[in-house]
Amino acid sequence: MSTWNEVGERVYVHRYAWLALTIGAVVGDDGVLIIDTGDSHRQARELIDDLATLTDLPVRWVVNTHYHWDHCWGNALFRTAELWGHENTRLELLEHGEDARRRVIGLLPVEHHDAIRAVEIVPPEHTFSDRVSIDIGRAVDLRYHGPGHTNSDISVAVDEVLFAGDLVEEAGPPAFGDAYPLDWPAALDGLLGYVHGPVVPGHGRPVDRAFVEHQRADIAVTVELARAGFEGHVPMSEVDVEDAPFSVEVSRSVVERTYAQLTGDL
Repeated sequence: MSTWNEVGERVYVHRYAWLALTIGAVVGDDGVLIIDTGDSHRQARELIDDLATLTDLPVRWVVNTHYHWDHCWGNALFRTAELWGHENTRLELLEHGEDARRRVIGLLPVEHHDAIRAVEIVPPEHTFSDRVSIDIGRAVDLRYHGPGHTNSDISVAVDEVLFAGDLVEEAGPPAFGDAYPLDWPAALDGLLGYVHGPVVPGHGRPVDRAFVEHQRADIAVTVELARAGFEGHVPMSEVDVEDAPFSVEVSRSVVERTYAQLTGDL
């Protein structure tokens, strides 16, 4: 059964069990803006069905919080809407979308392969570099805070509600596979400047300012462990992460990406 939770005036979130993905819907005067579209046409169809339980207004705007497959590979089913995202989201999907498809198929159980193969990767046509506001009968502000989880993460502010994409994670630890750890704390500092109420993560339940501040501190502590190892000429695999705030596996990924940044290999 479809469950939308209202986190602000005519601002809703829906948490999907698959990947704990959280999708947003903002109801405007004559249409709906949605935040992220899911991982495939299959999930986008489910989203369309769920939206029908919320409103009979059409989807007129779509915002991708970043380029990762689980957030924007449902775009093709919303072609009649304005597709918005950071300029790097468009570039990454155009230049590396098919490589990402091959990686995703290699990671997922076989029962998901057909859905991923069927995806038409459609990048956002409306892009920006720093900030833009979309008028849907109310202002929806999109902001880029610099590299963090990827090079394309944006926040989406509607009144007191802030959608943070995967710059903030609640359902699990932050993911660092494509991350810029040296820059991520500063990106969260920028995001925190616009926190005036609930913060909706890309995966999981809405959180508050304290949660974001705590996660920002955990990232910064782990990055400094990596930086100290690099500056002390410690081999990457030997950096001691036993006391890091994250699991050893996650902390190792922070170290790997931090070393890559410090050596200019990203």
